[in-house]
Amino acid sequence: MEENVPAGRCVVAVDGPSGSGKSTVSRRLAVSLGARYLDTGAMYRALTWAVLRSGVELSDTESVAKVAGEAELRIGTDPQGYAVTVDGTDVSTDIRGAGVTAAVSAVSAVAAVRELLVARQRRVIADAGRIVVEGRDIGSVVAPDADLKVFLTASAAARARRRSAEDAADVTATAADLARRDRLDSTRAVNPLQQAPDAVELDTTELGIDEVVDRLRQLLTERGVA
Repeated sequence: MEENVPAGRCVVAVDGPSGSGKSTVSRRLAVSLGARYLDTGAMYRALTWAVLRSGVELSDTESVAKVAGEAELRIGTDPQGYAVTVDGTDVSTDIRGAGVTAAVSAVSAVAAVRELLVARQRRVIADAGRIVVEGRDIGSVVAPDADLKVFLTASAAARARRRSAEDAADVTATAADLARRDRLDSTRAVNPLQQAPDAVELDTTELGIDEVVDRLRQLLTERGVA
């Protein structure tokens, strides 16, 4: 993989559903570019952890928004190792648990939560200069002026295999959970999971991580920004 890193501003938006390879690809690409990395999904998961800890009902959107607004969220942007903390507690591992995974789509659907985090994500992008940002609405909402917008996809079977391997979970159960999250994330009223009109769609089903990263580097080079 080419590692010649030029100077200058560069914003890459990587969107797609769970299991499409967003996180691994985005971190590898950020390292390759000498850029920062922002996992917006981890931000939503962190606030979901805070909501679950508070004990408020997920259906009580006002209370959910209140907890989210009061939580002190910090997230690193080092692609080779970063921590996520809420009110001083490191939740980097806890936010990947089954409880948070089951609840994050509901918390992410609350308009006030999305407004809060989108504003913060935009500030991080503005301050970073060179950054790879991954999520579900980056190219369409958070960074519509990104130098490169990519929408990663993969077959349902491939996504389920990848995610179940990460979580040591049953493939069938994982496939059902991914389908549930896809449905919730794609149909929410505010900033749903969707491909930006000018995003490049890349199917990763048969591609290795390095192949995907090389393809994105090629696209950036064609645009004159990497």
